[in-house]
Amino acid sequence: MTLAASTAPHVQAREARNEQIVLAVDNIECAGCMSKIERAVGAIPGVESARLNLTSRRLAVEAEPDTVALPQLIAELETLGYAARPYAPDEAEAGALEQESRLIRALAVAGFGAANIMLLSVAVWSGGVQDMQAETRDLFHWISALIALPVVAYSGQPFFESAFSALRARRLNMDVPISLAVLLALVMSVIQTAGGGQEAYFDSAVMLLFFLLIGRVLEMRSRSRMRSLGQNLLALQKPTVTKLDTSGSTREIAASEIRVGDRILVAPGNRIGVDGIVVGGTSNLDDSLVTGESAPKTVRPGDRVYAGTLNLSGALTIQATTAQSGTLLAEIGDLLERATAQRGRYRRLADRAAALYAPLVHGLAAVTFIGWMVIGAGWQPSLLNAITVLIITCPCALGLAVPAVQAVATSALFRRGVLVNSGDALERLAEVDTVIFDKTGTLTDPNCTLQNTETISPTALTAAARLAHSSHHVLARALARLEPDASPILGAQELAGAGVVAQEAGVEYRLGSRSHCDAGAAGDVGGLPRMELWFRKDDTAPVAFLFDQHLKSDAREVVDELRRLDLDVRVLSGDREAAVLEASEQLGISRWSAAADPKEKIERVGALRGSGHNVLMVGDGLNDAAALQAANVSAAPATALDITQSAADIIVIGDQLEPLLAALNTGRKARRLMLQNFALAGVYNAIAIPLAVAGLVTPLMAALFMSGSSIVVTLNALRAASSKGRSAWM
Repeated sequence: MTLAASTAPHVQAREARNEQIVLAVDNIECAGCMSKIERAVGAIPGVESARLNLTSRRLAVEAEPDTVALPQLIAELETLGYAARPYAPDEAEAGALEQESRLIRALAVAGFGAANIMLLSVAVWSGGVQDMQAETRDLFHWISALIALPVVAYSGQPFFESAFSALRARRLNMDVPISLAVLLALVMSVIQTAGGGQEAYFDSAVMLLFFLLIGRVLEMRSRSRMRSLGQNLLALQKPTVTKLDTSGSTREIAASEIRVGDRILVAPGNRIGVDGIVVGGTSNLDDSLVTGESAPKTVRPGDRVYAGTLNLSGALTIQATTAQSGTLLAEIGDLLERATAQRGRYRRLADRAAALYAPLVHGLAAVTFIGWMVIGAGWQPSLLNAITVLIITCPCALGLAVPAVQAVATSALFRRGVLVNSGDALERLAEVDTVIFDKTGTLTDPNCTLQNTETISPTALTAAARLAHSSHHVLARALARLEPDASPILGAQELAGAGVVAQEAGVEYRLGSRSHCDAGAAGDVGGLPRMELWFRKDDTAPVAFLFDQHLKSDAREVVDELRRLDLDVRVLSGDREAAVLEASEQLGISRWSAAADPKEKIERVGALRGSGHNVLMVGDGLNDAAALQAANVSAAPATALDITQSAADIIVIGDQLEPLLAALNTGRKARRLMLQNFALAGVYNAIAIPLAVAGLVTPLMAALFMSGSSIVVTLNALRAASSKGRSAWM
């Protein structure tokens, strides 16, 4: 996956101009924190973008080199009330585990305190009916106070620290009203108890903390699972590899030191440490990570292999095609990070609503207190109602409405072999009504074989293979596998939709389409439905390479299911008409186009969008990259070019199409669940807030209602983990 560097200089230039600074940020609890940080850091001169991932609490800043310094970013975050430090994976994981352990301890203490105080409260409530003596009631209240005060002091620290940091930075976050409600309920209860009052609310304060901590622990567990998805995969990368020197000697070095072109030796029983091409040996591999198939796969010289796959039988010599940071496993980790950091329109809507929460809820609580004072209720009942409003209006359900669904759906798709590359991809997948497939390498099996070997001279085969090593096209890769030791021609350039061209010793070499090689009618293959690749050396006669064409094993099944979903399925290919026609007829697709160049692909996708269609484009080639960007939503296989993957919204792992079907089903279900969660949160607030303002809800009831709404939304989001279709991966 390295061809993008040579085919997309604009991408390379952008990366060269900016540098990425990654920070670990503490005290982030809600969507409001995210928007504040991104706006403040994004406003710093020289910062191109700032993206905060709530799941990993990682802030990625794209900035101009030598313009923005790390201390400047840390200082800006400190003024906002957030502690930050350079991101280190080991430290971040250890910190996350410590934070989760701390929350569990706080939850255990709060649960112990809540259980005991509730026993005392039940006794007081029962005694109220049976004329309990005031002395006994006061004793129970004081015992409750002795339990509640240390419990709140310990279990409330996660909320108090966050609220204090926010206030110190002169801002509000979700934990400010929560902390205020807990402390006011506690202080009011102590005053009531000291004055011999009949009501105390120690149970409400502690129960509120207990339920909130349950939510925080579940959230941390969800974050841990999302982090572990990428970390478990990256753990499959060997830290060291056996490098094979030109002299034939071997030495053990760090995998991070391997460069493109280096050769490594992989003994049986070891995992492969790099992405590369087999140049020596034959073996069976467990590559279920890539293909989803549990049966071992036999690899020979010329076959592509990936880091993390397990070598089962014979020794292999592999030539690295990427550095360690560019392996498929590393890209999976990056995609997971991007998927959990980016936000779609539904999530942005929820974020804006949650960001407005703190000022609105404080204002509503103040109005409630003043209103009850005006009608003569007294300061204690008025304050009690204001506390209830602070508790019951916690926007946990609203804040979880979209992120919970997104996290569950993204994790479920990852297990099915789909990597979500865009924050709003799920939402856009739900709106798709037209699916356009590229043919070669997308609908057809990329492991095609050359059929006319007997008509091709060894000289032409070797020369063509040298060019093929510089291309990522499916047919070029198949040709390159026939001559794994052929040295690539330096300076070769690939032209989108055409082929590869290179100059060596004043001789021009071309490999690609018929028109690219000026074949015309020469060597006419008679319209056979085979895939063709042409080679030409200077003015010599062009040579045709004819490959077989096999559809992917589940292509017909997936296309039939797409039609059952009322989707318009089409083929848009750059291949010859005969080959496209045969594939389309085998799949039962009546709308197809052949010999389409990149410009025509963009025009056809644009025309469909212009007529009101929502288009999903699926392709893997260089000539598909622009069309992918032109579509409403796009998909590419993991073996596609970097530039193609960058344009795609979802990446499909393996050689099957079923994960694409799973993505469409999951996208539709995720959108339904997001809207349902919005409705649930809206109904909850529409009912709960008027009851709290009217004084018809106690603080304890408010804590139960608030926690219950969050649990309902979370449980509803968990339904996104199920989708139609068989599991294709893991």
